[in-house]
Amino acid sequence: MSAASTGVAGPGVVVVVGSVNADLVVALERIPRAGETLTASGLERRQGGKGGNQAAAAARLGGDVRFVGRVGDDAEGAAARAALEDDGVDCAALLPTAGEPTGTALVLLEGDGENAIAVVPGANARLSPDDVAGALAPLPGEHVVVLACLEVPVETVHAAARAARQRGWGFVLNPAPAQPLPAELLALVDVLTPNEHELGLLSPGGAPALLEAGVGAVVVTRGAAGADVVTAQGQEHHDAYAVAGGPVDTTGAGDAFSGTLAWALAAQRPLGDAVEQACAAGALATRAVGARAALATAAEVESVLRR
Repeated sequence: MSAASTGVAGPGVVVVVGSVNADLVVALERIPRAGETLTASGLERRQGGKGGNQAAAAARLGGDVRFVGRVGDDAEGAAARAALEDDGVDCAALLPTAGEPTGTALVLLEGDGENAIAVVPGANARLSPDDVAGALAPLPGEHVVVLACLEVPVETVHAAARAARQRGWGFVLNPAPAQPLPAELLALVDVLTPNEHELGLLSPGGAPALLEAGVGAVVVTRGAAGADVVTAQGQEHHDAYAVAGGPVDTTGAGDAFSGTLAWALAAQRPLGDAVEQACAAGALATRAVGARAALATAAEVESVLRR
């Protein structure tokens, strides 16, 4: 599909229901095997969490972004809030949680940009359906897309999906970390964004089985191989975009993809165009170490699309 006429999305509201983590990024020549100890070449502390990354991605594109989540009542939580607000994210519904630390992710980063990640949920596990209901109730009614991930409780994600359907909003689910999902939740998902590995864990029958379960569209991200869009009308492939010098760190690429997709859909872009924009933003996000270090602006996305 040609991207020459895609253009960049306009206004819309993105509500991210998701996680916030403090990322500990460990640089290694390669990820160690089971039972093996390797010496790292560096350690960095960065802002992360799939929800936080997705919200930052949409906000840097110029989106009107609201965040619903929980952090610890600690220094890491205060830093996470400040970082999101610096990106332009509305954090009125990012709640401090007494007795729980802010979530933490350990990111093992190889020299070629690939990674392995372990997450300690902390306060993210305390985000409740009532938190979501309270945050979504005051929002205006039109051109809203709710984006959620699975680093918060499934029942909370389900509450967000129900609220979105009741209000006539779009609901995008990034099913990571992958786990079996109830049929009632799948039936409320307008767009599901698994990667290849997550797709296999979600459904042995792949994307067609997910469509039969009620998902509106399945967008399968394939890294350097691009993305596939599967709907009841058929399947189309979208190529990935290359970045100068190759990828430095792929940690936040999937989150940039999902955040950009929600931003574009909130602006009422067709799904195929939104996926093109998401592919461009995902590629640009790999330019530097850290999930948010190289998130794209709208002008950068437009430049890639016109290339």
